Amino acid sequence: MKGKELVRRAVDLEYPSRIPIVFFNRDKEKSDIVMIDVCHQYQGENQDMSEWGFQWEKCDDSMGQPLRPIIETMEDLENYRGPDPYDPERFRHTAEEMEKYPGQYYLASTGLSGFTIMTCLHGFAQVLEDMYIEEEFFHALADLVFGFEEQVILQLKEQGFHGVAFFDDWGTQNNLIISPDKWREVFKPRYARQFQMIHEQGMDVYFHCCGAIEAIIPDLIEIGVDMLNISQPNLFDIEELGEKYSGKICFVCPVSYQTTSINGTKEMIRSDVRALVENLGNHGGGLIGYIEDYRIMGMSEENYQACVEAFQTIGAYGREEEV
Repeated sequence: MKGKELVRRAVDLEYPSRIPIVFFNRDKEKSDIVMIDVCHQYQGENQDMSEWGFQWEKCDDSMGQPLRPIIETMEDLENYRGPDPYDPERFRHTAEEMEKYPGQYYLASTGLSGFTIMTCLHGFAQVLEDMYIEEEFFHALADLVFGFEEQVILQLKEQGFHGVAFFDDWGTQNNLIISPDKWREVFKPRYARQFQMIHEQGMDVYFHCCGAIEAIIPDLIEIGVDMLNISQPNLFDIEELGEKYSGKICFVCPVSYQTTSINGTKEMIRSDVRALVENLGNHGGGLIGYIEDYRIMGMSEENYQACVEAFQTIGAYGREEEV
């Protein structure tokens, strides 16, 4: 059992023979899920321009930050010409990428999405302020971003994708960026519309969200998230998370890049993976392992390989042997 079938069974909570694994930024040939960009966040000679028109400022090899807002006023917004969702270049490399990884699960990656793109265009603090004091502007900006994504979504099934990945961070280290009630009022209906469109085409929803987001996990389940990628398991009580939500959604988890995968021992890495498997993958196998080379954050090659080995062995559902 490989690739697409493994992921399908994990998402459907039907116990795959082993936990599927996402290899995010290296060793892609080993990945059961292959992410293929359908939105172009890094373009140009220096790979520092988004198709939305803002420029990335970088001081290292991380993703960077937008150099400056490019939409500051309603006049700016009215005159703004956004990216073309039907640009013929959008899927130029899609078939080629799929052919390189036959039989895998193909995930259309937005790179960044929704709220995050709004903050890139208008500024983080400004978006939060306008949510309350410039509501007409705020909703017009949201319509622009979410509307673009919806037009891209409508093209993905015919391209051969099995799912759509969104990347929208809503958590701080301790709580949501905004109140849960405000999130439910403003953003939940927009996500629900997008996810319904995806499900109507027979595809799955993958949602990446950093931070302490437990307050909205029931909402994400309700509106149709199939795979929830939480990148900092250290922010959660994993046993409690499993008691509440295992068997209701498929989790996608790494060994935390804030703690164990960076400064832990091999034994600590194995312990963390075992906790994920035993608590989140114990009702139908709704768990997908996530491997990323966090060298930029201080991860050693030894710890990277330890994460791979732990998911490949402990992820064999207790047999602790690679399948």
